[in-house]
This record gives sequence, structure tokens and C-alpha cells, in this order.
Amino acid sequence: MGQTIAEKIIAKHLVSGEMKAGKEIALKIDQTLTQDATGTMAYLEFESMGVERVRTERSVAYVDHNTLQTGFENPDDHRFIRTIAKKHGIYFSRPGNGICHQVHLERFGIPGKTLIGSDSHTPTGGGLGMLAFGAGGMDVAVAMGGGAYYITMPKMLKVNLRGRLRPFVTAKDVSLEILRLLSVKGGVGYIIEWGGEGIKTLSVPERATITNMGTELGATTSIFPSDEVTRAFLKAQGREGDFVALESDPDAVYDKVIEIDLDTLEPMIAMPHSPDNVVKVSEVEGMKVDQVCIGSCTNSSLYDMLKAAAIFRGRTVADSVDVSVSPGSRQVLAELMRSGAAEDFISAGARLLECACGPCIGMGFSPSSGGVSLRTFNRNFEGRSGTKDAKVCLCSPETAAASALAGYIFDPRKLDVSLAVKMPETFHTDDSGILPPASAEESKDVEILRGPNIKPFPVNTPVPDKMTVKVSLKTGDNITTDHIMPAGAKILPFRSNIPYMSQFCFSAVDKEFPERAKAYKASVIIGGVNYGQGSSREHAALVPMYLGIKAVAAKSFARIHAANLINAGILPLEFEDASDYDEISLSDELEMDDLYAGLKAGRVKVLNKTTGKTFCLKCSLTERTYGILRAGGLLNYTKEGNA
Repeated sequence: MGQTIAEKIIAKHLVSGEMKAGKEIALKIDQTLTQDATGTMAYLEFESMGVERVRTERSVAYVDHNTLQTGFENPDDHRFIRTIAKKHGIYFSRPGNGICHQVHLERFGIPGKTLIGSDSHTPTGGGLGMLAFGAGGMDVAVAMGGGAYYITMPKMLKVNLRGRLRPFVTAKDVSLEILRLLSVKGGVGYIIEWGGEGIKTLSVPERATITNMGTELGATTSIFPSDEVTRAFLKAQGREGDFVALESDPDAVYDKVIEIDLDTLEPMIAMPHSPDNVVKVSEVEGMKVDQVCIGSCTNSSLYDMLKAAAIFRGRTVADSVDVSVSPGSRQVLAELMRSGAAEDFISAGARLLECACGPCIGMGFSPSSGGVSLRTFNRNFEGRSGTKDAKVCLCSPETAAASALAGYIFDPRKLDVSLAVKMPETFHTDDSGILPPASAEESKDVEILRGPNIKPFPVNTPVPDKMTVKVSLKTGDNITTDHIMPAGAKILPFRSNIPYMSQFCFSAVDKEFPERAKAYKASVIIGGVNYGQGSSREHAALVPMYLGIKAVAAKSFARIHAANLINAGILPLEFEDASDYDEISLSDELEMDDLYAGLKAGRVKVLNKTTGKTFCLKCSLTERTYGILRAGGLLNYTKEGNA
């Protein structure tokens, strides 16, 4: 029986485990990346392991999230990351050099390699044929130290693309269409492989847009073959020597196959407040628009920017619309300036922002009160933009640019514009914004510089055999990591200060939660379906841990967040009978006895001492994850000498 692309890469990197869906496997990791919102904590974790040099082929620290320097906190963190990277063998991408996923695609990604990053959109690398996973910072730290990355062996989902995209229909529309078909939970437990004759018409940036948004499906990762399109991209970057051909075997077996006809696809748009709330642009055309944002790790490539610039050329944005443009990298910005496309944006009335994530995570350019914002980003969760009542919609750069000109949602197919953009055969590469590490000998003299906002990493205590805890919070379905631990300009500068961040935990859900959790000292959270979707931000586990959360009982979990809970020493438990959720109220006292045996058996019996009712929670633990919980988290487990 043949293998899929992912199975081939997994087989070459398998450290332990059986390549059977549902079984735990351990993978050797070739490359890692971090970004500054998660990186400081990841490097504090790495430092605590006592490893002198990273043991990966390539590790890169990017600064792309918290670039606003309104106080000392962000520049202090940047300095810390720069110095610790220099000392321990990590490349450092300076602020302004670009968004981690775009820069990594351009300068470091290699087909067939494994990559984990402390950012949920690391699967962007799948557009280049990498097996790339979003992970918590602690998992990245362990991988940098030479440890394996553990996941549950996923099932395989094949999406075959037929035909060719018509003018003004884009890769972003493909991403939105698959979200419409499958929902934000539809990819859970799968690796998505994209194939079919239609992929030959998609460039690497277009493929990367699709794999980037596979994260919104809940997929473990997504991947494209590495073919002549891939070779051409690497050649243009001066890296043809990194090319490796990759394709699935003709007799590869998939658990599920979906067909999408590119010929019939239309411009799509995700309406508030979920990436899967997708409709055709033609169905909502005419809706007034207040703001347009073009950029993010999803759509900030030169290819995307040139298309948008062509639409703006010689035109002016509507009086009522504010427009921002965020190129994905310094390379992209430089090419825009050389080609004159930057002038097209500026002359049209757009504001050119830094090469960074920026508005996508609420770091500037928030919408007006109740404003409608069209964004080429990957997430439109309520409040993520920095304005709680904003109506954020997700669409392609073409739809965004056309709507900016019209002042309302506008179908770009109605434009009389040629989008036949010319991509450079060879990119001007300038890696001066990427600082190499010191040599092993030189590193001995490198001083790691820390600011007063960088606090010690919080350490949990081992899980006890008996636990009596109160319910400190009860949530609904689809709670995101932004709900748990908000981002944005007011909070993210304190990402290395868990005690300070704790006062904002679940602030969008229940402002009383932090004080209530502190008062209870030890408590449990009750959640609904798909608890913890969204970012890989491990602060969404570390901060609740700091507040005394010992377990989360939910109807189901998002993959990365469940792993982060275990790494923090918090029990991720699922209702055996979903109806038991309805029987639990805030402040109920829950007793879990004989926990060790229950966790090993995969079934924990719980007594609600407030109501007198008994119910069961299930858990799926391996011997390793059981050991991590017994130790009180991955850091404790690793310090005990476990690999």
C-alpha cells in the first residue's frame, strides 16, 4: 500500500510509535520558529532545561507581533530574545524584517523537512511541501533541546482541485470554500493533502495561503506536493539547491476525499464572527464598509500585494473607508517599491504599515465602534481586532481592494482591471535583517539581557490523587484562545509577565473570573464544544494554571490547546455524556477521587458535592502524557530526566 506525502515525511522522521491513526507518535524536528508573542516564554523554558546550543538543523526567532514600542516592555523583550538567540545558536529576525511565516517561506523552508513553531499558522510551510505544525512554546523549547515532538497520528484527508481559478477568484476563496464545507471543526484529527490537476496552476504563495488557513479547520496540518512550481519559487529565492520533489504514491489511501471545482468557484467572504461563517460575496454585496486591511501571514506575499496594487492603480479609496496595507516581509516591501506598486497604494489613499502582524492581533488599526472591517486575515473572532463590537469579515485582497474603492462590499469580478501581474524571476535577497548566532566558542561571552517585565516561568505542582475543586467558570461552545487570554496592544507587551496578564484572563467572558479563581485557590473550568480553538498561544494554559485551574472539563478540545493544557499540568477532560454539562453550575464543588487510576483507565468519576449527582469524564492519555500530568507539567517532567 502506498503512502501519502505526509506519511512519507513522518516515516523518515519517526522516533517512536506506530503510524496508525489515533496512536501517539514522536517525530524528529528539523526546524523550529518562534514569534515574540510566544517566544520570550519559549526561551525561558528552553533556558531552564540547561541546554547550551539548539540541536535542530535551523531555529529562528522572529519579532513580528509586538512591534509597537509604547513603553519599555516590547523593546526589552526584543533585546532578551536577540541575546538569548545569539547565545544558544538561534537565528534572529529583527523587528520590521517581516512576518515569521512569510520570511520562513522565503528564506528557510525546505520541502520534506519537519517544522514546529510557537504560532498556530506554522502550517503555512506546507505550501512549500514541509510537514509544519503549530505548537505550544514548551513543545518548541523541547524540540530545540533535541527532544521529539509528540502528536496523535492523524487521519489523511485529500482535497482534489479541478480546473483553474477564474479572474478575481483566488486561493483565499478556496480556503473560505473549504471552511464553508467543513466548518472550523471539520479538519480535527486530519492532515489535509491538496492535490489534483488544479494545484499546478497555483503558485507557492497561493498554496501557502491555503495551508495557512487549514489551521482554521482545526487540521493537524496541511501540505502540498513539492513540484516544479516549488522549484521555481526556490530558484527565484536563490535556493534551488533546497528543492526536493515530493508526491504521494498512486495507491496512497486516504480516509476522506473532497473535490473542489475551481472553474465554478466565486469570490467568498467570511462574515462575523467565525472563519466558517462563509457566503458568496455576491450575496452580501452592497453592505457598507468602514475599514479595509490588506496583509497578515495569510495574504501578504508579493503576489497578493501586486494584485491589490493593480486594483488601486490610478484610483482613490472611498471617502468613508480607512485602508491599511501590511507587506509580509522586507523583501516584499522592497519589491513593491522597485515596481512602483507601493506608490499605487499610497496614491490611492492607503496607509502603508510595518512588515508585521499588526492589525491581525489587535496591535493597531482597530475598527471604529460598530464598524465593518474587511480583512485579508485568517481570523475574525469577536473582539480580536481591538474593538469588541466591530464586524470583521475575511476576504481576498482582490475583494478587499475593490470594496475599499466602492465603500461597500463589492464583487471584484465587476472591475475592468487587468490582474496579469508579473512576478520577478529572481528576487533581490537581503538577509541583513536576520542576525546569525554566535559560534559555540563566542557564545560563552554573550550576556543575556533581561528587563524588569520578564518574570520567572510559573511552575505547577504534581496532580494529586484526590481533588476537590470548585467551578470557577462555565463557558459556551467555540471558546477561542483569544477569549481565554486576549491579545492586543494593551496586553501582549506583558506576555513575559504571567502575574500581570492573569488579571485579563477570560475578561471578554467573565470579568470576575480572575478574582474568583484566586479566591478558590484550586478550581475547574467547564467548557463546551471545541474549547481552545485559535492561536497556539500557551499563555491560554499558563495563565489559568497560575490562577489555580487544575482541570478543564469540556465537550471537546482543539488539538493544540489540549496539548498546552497537559504541558502546563492541567487535566483536559471530556464529558462522557454531553448532557452532564447542563447539570453543572458556577461555584459547584466537584470531587475527583482515585484520579491516578481513573486517568490511566481513561475514565474519571466525578461527584458534584453541591447537587449530589455523579458523572464521568473521559481522557485519552498515553503513558508519556500521564507522566507529564503526574509531574505537574512538561517542564517538571523534562527536569526529572524524561525525554
